[in-house]
Amino acid sequence: MRFMLLIKATQDFEKGVLPDEKMLSAMATYTEELIKAEALVGCERLQPSSMGTRVHFARGQITVTDGPFAETKELIAGFSLIEAASREEAIEWAKRVPFEEGEIEVRPLFELTDFPADPAEQPDGWRDKEEQFRASVPARKPGTIRYIGLVKGDKNTEAGVMPDEQFLCEMGGFMQEGIKAGVFLAGEGLQPSSTGARVRFSGSERMVTDGPFVETKELIAGYAILQFTSAAEALEWTKRFVEVDAPGRLNGECECEIRPVFEFESFGSSAAIDRFRKLEIGTKQ
Repeated sequence: MRFMLLIKATQDFEKGVLPDEKMLSAMATYTEELIKAEALVGCERLQPSSMGTRVHFARGQITVTDGPFAETKELIAGFSLIEAASREEAIEWAKRVPFEEGEIEVRPLFELTDFPADPAEQPDGWRDKEEQFRASVPARKPGTIRYIGLVKGDKNTEAGVMPDEQFLCEMGGFMQEGIKAGVFLAGEGLQPSSTGARVRFSGSERMVTDGPFVETKELIAGYAILQFTSAAEALEWTKRFVEVDAPGRLNGECECEIRPVFEFESFGSSAAIDRFRKLEIGTKQ
């Protein structure tokens, strides 16, 4: 099973304070342990929300709001994508993160087998194309900036309402366009927060709280890793995404947050960063 460990932001993160060498070294050791256990699929650190934008679609209108955003406790600072035999094993990996303060949300990803077969499905339809994409490794393009798109949840995603065949086909067509254009690198839907848990850190203590969680508007329902040549290009693709995505959402409403991803160059040179470079970590793309 695949799980996403969503690392919640702190005030220091939102201020742009980078981890010190001690924390970077501890995180490098933790990452090496994940790799040794063949549990790591990918991980990324995001830029603060001041570098991001939210695109909201409702009643036929698009609204764009630039960061920073106020709800620090619900903002995402980064993530690790892991494979684990069970939810309990994924929680144990989250508890081993070398934090002294903070919170990590553990959420399983949707697999293709979670989508029931529809009589309307066509051969070489959205499911076959999705399988082909997951089996491939999209190429990084020189001169591009990587971004993450975070799709917000709603009462339907939290209730586990599955999209219909028409929506899946339309979204699949949009994703295929993004793949051909070389902007789409990876993306998944997250299962409802009722299937997840949160691990809160306080010194050496680890406190686990099972879902569901109440702040529906700030919960993440899915993500995508993308590459663009500019912030303007990222915004235009995000606008197109919410228009395609909204018809499949509650009340035809969708919100997506787009933020750039930290690259190694953002940190400068250090022994810990050199360890990360040698690991060649990142999502599969």
